[in-house]
Amino acid sequence: MPGTGLWRTKSVEQSILDTDEPDTKLRKNLGAWDLIVFGVSVVVGAGIFTLAARTAGDVSGPSVTLAFVLAAIACGLAALCYAEFASTVPVAGSAYTYSYATFGEFIAWIIGWDLILEFAVAAAAVGKGWSTYLQEVLELIGLNVSTVLPLGPLQFDWGAVLLIAVLSTLLALGTKLSARVSLVITAIKVAVVLLVVVVGAAFIKVANYTPFIPPAQPASESGPALEQSLLSLILGGETSTFGIFGLLAAASLVFFAFIGFDVVATTAEETRNPQKDAPRGIFGSLAIVTVLYVAVALVVTGMSGYKELATQPDGSRSTLATAFSLNGVHWAAAIISVGALAGLTTVVMVMLLGQIRILFAMSRDGLMPRSLSKTDPKKGTPVRATVIVGVVVLVATGFFPADKLEEMVNVGTLFAFVLVSAGVIVLRRTRPDLPRGFRAPLVPLVPILAILACLWLMLNLTALTWVRFVVWMAAGVVIYFVYGRSHSRLGRGEVPEVAAGGGAKHSSE
Repeated sequence: MPGTGLWRTKSVEQSILDTDEPDTKLRKNLGAWDLIVFGVSVVVGAGIFTLAARTAGDVSGPSVTLAFVLAAIACGLAALCYAEFASTVPVAGSAYTYSYATFGEFIAWIIGWDLILEFAVAAAAVGKGWSTYLQEVLELIGLNVSTVLPLGPLQFDWGAVLLIAVLSTLLALGTKLSARVSLVITAIKVAVVLLVVVVGAAFIKVANYTPFIPPAQPASESGPALEQSLLSLILGGETSTFGIFGLLAAASLVFFAFIGFDVVATTAEETRNPQKDAPRGIFGSLAIVTVLYVAVALVVTGMSGYKELATQPDGSRSTLATAFSLNGVHWAAAIISVGALAGLTTVVMVMLLGQIRILFAMSRDGLMPRSLSKTDPKKGTPVRATVIVGVVVLVATGFFPADKLEEMVNVGTLFAFVLVSAGVIVLRRTRPDLPRGFRAPLVPLVPILAILACLWLMLNLTALTWVRFVVWMAAGVVIYFVYGRSHSRLGRGEVPEVAAGGGAKHSSE
């Protein structure tokens, strides 16, 4: 077995062999179109309805359009690396599984813990947003019902709880069924987005695009130092509100809108032909959402001046509906609310799917309780893991506030992208013999550019976000040494070591 202790690696052959264990076998019934639907359904969500307007008003001005392009480039570079891994190691777990094969168990655990942060926090935060839009839609049909009820000292969000319960049930019933439901809802929300873009284009005023990059705001007006980007603090006193640093900070913020395309990689084990379909799913979904995002950003900043889109003194934030209201197109708010409700539904569902698959992969390796990796013989889904994730996210969305979580999700995702990109370089050198359904071009240049782009975006997140991230990762290290390391199947010699080209033998440290 390569490596010992913290750095023991699980070979690609071992990981693939695990996918055939009867008790933990996932059903292979997804095609390229299913993966594209999953990718678009999770990425096109609240971000397209809220982030463009809010970021333009508070951080970057009209250059938010360019911020979306910069974020898409970083995602595209990482996507090339994800596509190579997904076609080479078609195993549930995404970055966690790839790290286990390249950097060793400890780094794999760290990235798995990091992905738990990404998917669970994102699902909880978006679930809260869904509940808000549900209340708006109910008001449109004449039902003035609050989706949040006081329960003693707590606020019970029954709307979010209802959503998580229904989606968790769907995921337990089967991934293919989830894909079909996702297809219908995704078609609705993409149609709404296209309608909004077409209608909004008629109200664009070219003068609103000037200045494209507004002058930087004085430091005295930019809020507490910890709320500024880490990069601006490192470079000494520059603010990250408007100006060039504002544009860069905006790229890091709108990156949240792209989160989720990596979920496609977590479903590679359930794909009929992962060597071809996984790359198609990743690139297809990323291309579609980039075009939609840039179109929305151009429309919203062209319809209204960026100062009109700034957060108000009472704390109310602008959305796409704000731009339409400022132009007297009030009926569009109803369309946007329905589109956002549909959009958030599939975002939460696919985020839950990603979280479940990460937990499933970690439990199959013994780093989490093994019972969570058991799959239902009829449905082919890890029902226990689905229930656990559903309950945890349900409690989080039902009782806890979900403010300011976007950046926490961003830093976690970017960290995963860095490790996956580095992993491509490592695996090319250590296992050049592996059959690769897709090969990232210009290795090691493309992975290095992906790493630099993601690190750059991470530096443009706030210092406070970094503090929270370090605390979360420190907690993960403690859990690994208390539980994961001693229960690892690889560490206990329970995983058959498979040599390249065949032959299995029991591993030992």
